[in-house]
Amino acid sequence: MAEKLVPLIGSSEAGPLGAVHLPRLWLKVTLATAGRLPDDYDECGAGFDQMVLDGLGVDRDAALGYLRANKPSYLEFEQWVVDQNGGSIAAETIEASNAAILGYNHADDTIAGICDATGLANDGGVTDAASLNALEDWQELHSSL
Repeated sequence: MAEKLVPLIGSSEAGPLGAVHLPRLWLKVTLATAGRLPDDYDECGAGFDQMVLDGLGVDRDAALGYLRANKPSYLEFEQWVVDQNGGSIAAETIEASNAAILGYNHADDTIAGICDATGLANDGGVTDAASLNALEDWQELHSSL
């Protein structure tokens, strides 16, 4: 059986289009399609995955179908996303999607759980979900080695 790979592209990362989280979504679905995404990771969940698809005006089922059937490179996927929007996406649309993702904070109980799991002092200094999720991924990778 092929080794499972922790998706280490974080939610705050963007490709040339400038849309944050889109590279992570691509990676998770790509890994899942290859049977390499760890079992405790959502291939395409209701949180940031759905937020970026909604923010960029892309249908979830269409995106998953395209990714699974075509196994595109990241740049091919990004172009497909643009094509779903008639060939361009307004900068304001990308900025609004990015602001929603980067401005999202986890609930207190989720923050506490991540802090406990990673050893981060729960002093309220880090509350944004993108940073906390990255810490969780790094801890998952470290624990798997």
